[in-house]
Amino acid sequence: MKELTACLVWAGGMMALALGATFAHKLGYIDRDTVTRLATGVFGLWMVWYGNRMPKAMVLVRVPASAGQARRVASWSMVLSGLVYAGLWAFAPIPVAATVGSGAVMAGVAVTLGYCLSRRAKPKAV
Repeated sequence: MKELTACLVWAGGMMALALGATFAHKLGYIDRDTVTRLATGVFGLWMVWYGNRMPKAMVLVRVPASAGQARRVASWSMVLSGLVYAGLWAFAPIPVAATVGSGAVMAGVAVTLGYCLSRRAKPKAV
């Protein structure tokens, strides 16, 4: 229940940020690019938060050690790609942030998938 509450708080915070930025834009306080950067960049921060929570998440059933290793690799790749994504949306030109940021997220997914497939292909010790 605690994890669900934290996720709902993040979702509400992201929606409040997007709506607040849109409202500030309508009042003329910030420009459209800032609204885009805020609403999109916060997703990278969410990835960092969630990636940090992954290895600490409670597992209800006993899993092999390799599953824990895969979860740690997935966690690290999610944290790093989220930091790159958020940093790009904060400082890079928008076309660069969109292209390279999406590439960073896809690279994080590819690292995780590649690690899991490489572990699966290795023979198990007896």
